[in-house]
Amino acid sequence: MQDKAKVAIVTGAGTGIGRAVAVTMLRAGWWVALAGRRAELLEAAVRSSGAAAHHALAVPTDVTDPAAVDALFERTRAAWGRVDVLFNNAGAGAPPVPMEDLTLEQWRKVVDVNLTGAFLCTQAAFRVMKAQAPRGGRIINNGSISAHAPRPNSAPYTATKHAITGLTRSTSLDGRRYDIACGQIDIGNAATEMTERMAQGIEQADGSILVEPRMDVQHVADAVLHMAALPLEANVQFMTIMATKMPFVGRG
Repeated sequence: MQDKAKVAIVTGAGTGIGRAVAVTMLRAGWWVALAGRRAELLEAAVRSSGAAAHHALAVPTDVTDPAAVDALFERTRAAWGRVDVLFNNAGAGAPPVPMEDLTLEQWRKVVDVNLTGAFLCTQAAFRVMKAQAPRGGRIINNGSISAHAPRPNSAPYTATKHAITGLTRSTSLDGRRYDIACGQIDIGNAATEMTERMAQGIEQADGSILVEPRMDVQHVADAVLHMAALPLEANVQFMTIMATKMPFVGRG
């Protein structure tokens, strides 16, 4: 590992936004541990980075399992000596059904991945970042447009994303004494597998079905890279990046 190289952990790195961010960081010279549930998708993401693949580490991880999270951070630290950036990106959603029809199991799954998983990774990052030399690091949380306004029938996802905003603020405050910065990126309609339904038409607040514009996911990856590359004396606390014409401003 080069002396000035930076080390990042990206969760949910096998697909979508996580994959785009991990590959972009690798190609920009970062050393990246890619975490996700499916090893084959992580390995495919590593291969897609081309010549940069030699400074990638694919680590199958369930972010809802404290032991697996600890193992992810320990393996990264053992390989490269430190962790400079954590991108808390792993996420899950529930079926878009009326709130009264949602099962407790469906609710808990979303809370476990989106909120508890982010907390466990943040906790592990604190332990590493406050103890390493030079001290400190940066945590970037994927908040989503749903951290601001819901879609119909999205109570679990929306609730967890609002909670991520609270976690971001608490992490920013509690991290100051350890030189740990924390920011949040709220993303709207990046063109990934998760947003394919928006290209086909998705329910609006008034009950109508509309096709929504999407944007290239690379724009999101570039924005996260910008946040990650800042010196620790500066922090993007909150950033919203969205498809310009998506119906967010004025939603509802």
